Amino acid sequence: MPHDLSDLRYQIALANRMLANEGVLDAFGHVSMRHPHDPGRYLLSRSRSPGVIEADDILEFTLDSDPVAPPTVQLYAERVIHGCIYQARPDVTAVVHHHAPAVMPFCIAGVPIVPVFHLGAAGGETQPFWNQRDEFGDTSLLVVKPEEGRSLARALGSHGAVLMSHHGATVVGRDLREMVSRAIFMCQNAEYQLRAHMLGKVSTLTAGETKLAGVINAMPTVINRTWEYWTQRLGKAGGLPPGAASKDTKAGSAKARPRAASAKPASSRKTVARPLQGHKASQKTNRKARRSR
Repeated sequence: MPHDLSDLRYQIALANRMLANEGVLDAFGHVSMRHPHDPGRYLLSRSRSPGVIEADDILEFTLDSDPVAPPTVQLYAERVIHGCIYQARPDVTAVVHHHAPAVMPFCIAGVPIVPVFHLGAAGGETQPFWNQRDEFGDTSLLVVKPEEGRSLARALGSHGAVLMSHHGATVVGRDLREMVSRAIFMCQNAEYQLRAHMLGKVSTLTAGETKLAGVINAMPTVINRTWEYWTQRLGKAGGLPPGAASKDTKAGSAKARPRAASAKPASSRKTVARPLQGHKASQKTNRKARRSR
């Protein structure tokens, strides 16, 4: 390959495991990213559970969702979701399809997920619904045909996510970290919305609040902070992908925690010698005191 994509493959594997660790993905679901050097391709894992994906599992596909190299492993049946969205949305560089328990009640009941707290604004003011049955009648609910993928992409439109009736959700982002952040906060928002409904009242953010909070949520300082936090949680759970890139992840975490400005540098040899001199002086004083008794 003309470009070294090893670190990017690691990051995609990390995103899969991170979303699994945070309860967005389970045994199913998948994460992709548009090829950084060829917008007519994207990167997606072979068919495998997200929580165990490694960098070596990540393969290249055309936007028609055909593998660039002849496959020797099983591929995701629903990869057309990714290819069709990349075709329809040039601004999108990352996609996740999931069936998170937090959003499934809304997908089943047909109730919109609306922003109810400031980080929930990451999902936008509204998320459209897509019902496969409307165009294709009775199906397995899997999105496996190009025409189904294109229909889903049309329903997504310019939004950050689309809810799929009786199925799950598909979330997009301008980069991998924004997509991960949006997917996780959208699930948290759904949980809070459902709990508030159980208390008897759901008070939503205004359109203005959603817009202003959404701008802040998409800032690099916020996105990077959440990425570090979820990476550390994954690390504590023992779930980081294997590979040399994990060292870079740990190094990045250390860099993100700079030493406080008030911290003093390590003591020099001269500084260390002073207490020793003081100790000798103290011993001399004690000897004089004993002789004077």
